[in-house]
Amino acid sequence: MFEILTTDQMYEADRRTIEGGLAGDVLMDNAGRVAFEEIIRHWSPRSVSVLCGPGNNGGDGFVIARLLRDAGWSVRLGLMGDVVSLKGDAALHAARWDGAVERLSPALVVGADLLVDCIFGAGLAREITGEIAELITTINSSMASVVSVDVPSGVDGNSGAIWGCGVKADLTVTFCRAKPGHYLLPGRLMCGELAIRDIGISDQTISEMRPNCWRNDPVLWRAGIHWPGLDGHKYHRGHLLAFGGASMTGATRLVARAARRSGVGLLTIVSDPVALPVYASDTPGNMTAPIGQVESLLNDCRHNAFVIGPGYGLGDDTRSLVLKLLHLCRSTVLDADALTSFADDPSTLCFAIQGPTVLTPHEGEFSRLFPDITGDKLTRARAAAKRSGATVLIKGADTVIAAPDGRAAISAADAPWLATAGSGDVLAGIIGGLMAQGMEMFDASCMAVWLHARSGTDIGPGLIAEDIPEHLPGILRELWLASRKKG
Repeated sequence: MFEILTTDQMYEADRRTIEGGLAGDVLMDNAGRVAFEEIIRHWSPRSVSVLCGPGNNGGDGFVIARLLRDAGWSVRLGLMGDVVSLKGDAALHAARWDGAVERLSPALVVGADLLVDCIFGAGLAREITGEIAELITTINSSMASVVSVDVPSGVDGNSGAIWGCGVKADLTVTFCRAKPGHYLLPGRLMCGELAIRDIGISDQTISEMRPNCWRNDPVLWRAGIHWPGLDGHKYHRGHLLAFGGASMTGATRLVARAARRSGVGLLTIVSDPVALPVYASDTPGNMTAPIGQVESLLNDCRHNAFVIGPGYGLGDDTRSLVLKLLHLCRSTVLDADALTSFADDPSTLCFAIQGPTVLTPHEGEFSRLFPDITGDKLTRARAAAKRSGATVLIKGADTVIAAPDGRAAISAADAPWLATAGSGDVLAGIIGGLMAQGMEMFDASCMAVWLHARSGTDIGPGLIAEDIPEHLPGILRELWLASRKKG
């Protein structure tokens, strides 16, 4: 269940399933039932208030309330609006609830040990104000545990944006597949633990809809890994050129270390001669070359991949070199200074991109390079990828990777330790190393983000950027052994 569906795609999946013979009220019953199962798995019986809105999300709440009461829980149910105003499957399940229906208000929070949020679903598209905003404020300030159904009320299912205010849940139970808002900030921060449960929508139905957004996971890219064969040699694994600055040498040294740990066969750091002794002394496996030899280096087609930007410096020389690299149409990773150097002329950069290229901006770099592209992170990454012809990776706790053809992946890792100096340089090095080994740019970007995040979660507190490359061999070994078993 790695596909991510928009709210419209989820509605379409519901429609196709109902047309296939599974009644809508059964789907709603299934949704309420799996939410009930998650509740009783996480908590013992206690006083619970089920907070229902006027749509299908509220209908799920009526199912949950009935099942909890039948299981011996003390249940109060509040509804926004009147029962007689409910329509369709929500009205049907409301009729099956024979308990009291209270007016939805902050009073329902008082005395409750558990709150079940079924107020608004993922399709909410208006600001929350008035008494409902007061209710959400009361929920978030209470000591009660909170379960949200579908998405926390107030969270936009497509973007993760908050419509004025939003419920902060301890557990969110969603159905069939996750939505972008479950993983994109700030919505992700509101979800707590995320449980994705089957309610009767088949995998075939989802497949036929051809979703093009996924949660980043090895299932997406493991088939594209170029593992070395017994008859191979170092030249089969690529030769990466990493372009280093004369002063901030640490950035390119991290790029080099990460690229080599990712499996690249050879690596040469190209720099101003004044800095070459620093690069040469960093580790014996690094080769070095003066920038004055760049023409002969680029004329050698065995140098099949480039990383430029980390610590390289801003200005005309950087722009000129980037354009020269892009003209060769070899695998290229542009990060940091290589991006910001085009902030005043992004169209020239986009026009020059013809070969496999990955752009790895953080939010500030993205806004400087694409100031007119707005919206949520997923929308912006896709728009920038389409415009530039590159795979665009917008870094952050909710890293998004987007290909020019519309494919996208969202990182769902919990790795706050990666917010440290040099972490992005390591990521650029991993991407470059994987592309040098022949991996397709979108797959390489997704795999690199996953390896980077997995290292962050494994290492945890105290992580520094230098730790990440040293952790890669163990993770790569796991992937390699898994590939041998599958073979």
